[in-house]
Amino acid sequence: MKLSDLIREYKEKTGFSDSEIARRCGVSRSTVMRWSNGDIQRVSTETMQRLSELLGYNIEPQLKCMDISMKLPVLGYVKAGYDLFCEENWLGEEDVSLSDRKKGDYYLKVTGDSMIGCGIMDGSLVLVQKTSSIRNGDIAVILIGEEVTVKKVQLKNGLLILEAANPNTPGRIFTQQEVTSLPVQIIGKVLSCKTYF
Repeated sequence: MKLSDLIREYKEKTGFSDSEIARRCGVSRSTVMRWSNGDIQRVSTETMQRLSELLGYNIEPQLKCMDISMKLPVLGYVKAGYDLFCEENWLGEEDVSLSDRKKGDYYLKVTGDSMIGCGIMDGSLVLVQKTSSIRNGDIAVILIGEEVTVKKVQLKNGLLILEAANPNTPGRIFTQQEVTSLPVQIIGKVLSCKTYF
């Protein structure tokens, strides 16, 4: 992968301007523009270290077209069901592809079986992208007060509907008032699932 591709992807993901990237890397704005345009394809070791810190992973192997091993943290549990208190528990790290590392922020380990119809089983790891906005039908990680769950989300007629993918688990419906008072918060979008047998 080229340096210009890395810079463009980072700008798309974060919304950072050339000026902000330049400030964080200790270079001029014109240098960042030349990175983005492909005019500069190699950087010093010190600049490569700063870019690696900014992007959140070592970019050297990628720039040299080498295989790279990447990991994301497994930050705790999420209930495919209800009544699990939200608590961050470091459960280790999971190997990921570069593509998953760029899109996702962390994994959660699933307990319960309310999402088996979507392939999310008890013991699965779900890759989560931190976000508070999703589209209708997306599977999300949701806080209900201090409880955390994973469900398909539907927004209809001013209601927030959490749908299970198991006929034995009821869905839950929240009014706008309940969303505010409880509160009900979307904290991430589920991008993929890994299940080990």
